Amino acid sequence: MTSTSARNTIVVGVDGSTSALHAALWAADVAARRGHPLRLMCSSNVGAYAYGGMAGMAPPQSFFDAIEASGTQVLVDVETAIRRVHPDLLFSTGLNTTASAVPILIEQSDDALLLVLGSRGTGGFRGALVGSTAVALVAHAHCPVAVIRGSAPDSVPPAEGPIVVGVDGSAISDAAVAAAFDEASWRGAELVAVHSWLEYISDPALDRWFGADWEQAQQTENELLAERLAGWQEKYPDVVVRRVVSQGRPAECLLEQSVGAQLMVVGSRGRGGFNGMLLGSTSQAVIYHATCPVLVVRPTSG
Repeated sequence: MTSTSARNTIVVGVDGSTSALHAALWAADVAARRGHPLRLMCSSNVGAYAYGGMAGMAPPQSFFDAIEASGTQVLVDVETAIRRVHPDLLFSTGLNTTASAVPILIEQSDDALLLVLGSRGTGGFRGALVGSTAVALVAHAHCPVAVIRGSAPDSVPPAEGPIVVGVDGSAISDAAVAAAFDEASWRGAELVAVHSWLEYISDPALDRWFGADWEQAQQTENELLAERLAGWQEKYPDVVVRRVVSQGRPAECLLEQSVGAQLMVVGSRGRGGFNGMLLGSTSQAVIYHATCPVLVVRPTSG
């Protein structure tokens, strides 16, 4: 993540869940180490719950006061946890009681360097950051999005291990490679560059029939990966790179490499996507199933 004057703040969505707390602590660590301010956002659409199914009857003011107090307490609890680890970190908090999490966090992403989410939320009224909500934010946010995952639900995300990046030769993949080298450099971590190709698994009899030269194809894909990495290896000579070229489905290859990694970096959509597609199947798969935090890089335009 390269900061600019316009995009310098790391934004975290919190909702009182353990997953959101882990996301906030992860984001605070990144902010502290890289010198960025942090913003904690808690959102709950009071109107959706206050009037739904109540035949238009308005609840008492105490209801609204309780919702606001609950959101405020969430922010206080997360701030206290962060201060224990990073007492001098510069950060702010925000509470919104008129809209759900998705539109509020999309709006916040307009001037953010990074948006950070837990992989699962409370499941309650404060706009739980689970499943489709996280996918919606990854698809529509105006900045990179990190979904903080661990090896098990609500587990602490790994702090060690390599950085894994998916490489497919697309423009968005190149942006993911740039972000991955940057992450690997400041974290002092190995970079594992994963490139998968051709989901068809070769069969000797079919190869002879069609005249397929799979060894040559594998060599060609190795060269393609080396090409996509060459300039970045020159820019980041401190980063040790391990290349993985695999014949198979991209999501499966990436998920295999996510075991023991501290971060995975992917583009929001890859070479197989079509114009206007917001989120590819590979990105969705790793968001749901990776055993480490996932950083999804979005296109700069379009």
